Amino acid sequence: MAKTMITVAPTGAFPTKEHNPAVPLTPREIADDVFECWQAGAAIAHLHMRDEEGKGTMNKDRFIETVGRIREKCDIVLNLTTSGDLNATDETRMAHIIELKPELASYDAGTMNWGHSTLFVNHPAFLEKLGRTMIENGVKPEIEVFDAGMFYNAAYYMKQGVIKSPGYYQFVLGAPGGTAATVENLVYLKSLLPADAVWSAFGIGAGHMPILFAALSLGGHVRVGMEDNVMYAKGRLAKSNAEFVERTVRLVKEFNNDPATPTDARQILNLKARA
Repeated sequence: MAKTMITVAPTGAFPTKEHNPAVPLTPREIADDVFECWQAGAAIAHLHMRDEEGKGTMNKDRFIETVGRIREKCDIVLNLTTSGDLNATDETRMAHIIELKPELASYDAGTMNWGHSTLFVNHPAFLEKLGRTMIENGVKPEIEVFDAGMFYNAAYYMKQGVIKSPGYYQFVLGAPGGTAATVENLVYLKSLLPADAVWSAFGIGAGHMPILFAALSLGGHVRVGMEDNVMYAKGRLAKSNAEFVERTVRLVKEFNNDPATPTDARQILNLKARA
């Protein structure tokens, strides 16, 4: 049976406990949450950090503590963000990558308006620097695509040798200022991919379920978690990130696939096996 990778994104940079009391914010909360998600069937965890006030931060020490706590508990594949703090410098966006050398890290392949008041900046000079830093440290980029232009940016950097082929793409649908979370848009983005690409997708907020079903139908991998959506159903908050994972495991099996283990995910993504 085919293997479907489930990524959990438990925290993100924006949801707070006012949005859902179950959002994990401290290193201990995030590590405990990720362990529960691993037990439930997640193969990959995409991690953001928060500071003492609960705001997004690229603080290297927070990443080190959280990763250490997770590694004491399980072998889940770790995917560390390189964004999440709009005031971070190029250096602080990469410092934890150099220090920890995770198996995966996000590569946001372009700049965009985030809603109507904020810029999500990924300058070409930064993308070149980030790609080469990932190669030097043995980190595979998760190419995050918020619109079709970002796919073509990534294709350019792949040609230049800044990121390696084959790519691992994450389609991010429904972000304010990005491509809307519709099945038609997912089908279009998938049509751009080279034959050797591995891809995953998720929808933000109300787009969560349509994109989850569409990605599974199209043979893709999926991402769930409170970074993207704090509601389990209309009018009902999710009890935990593990609840999202448990539902996704059931859906993967309904599509006659097996949820990938972390070992499976390392094989799918051509990552080195962990000791």
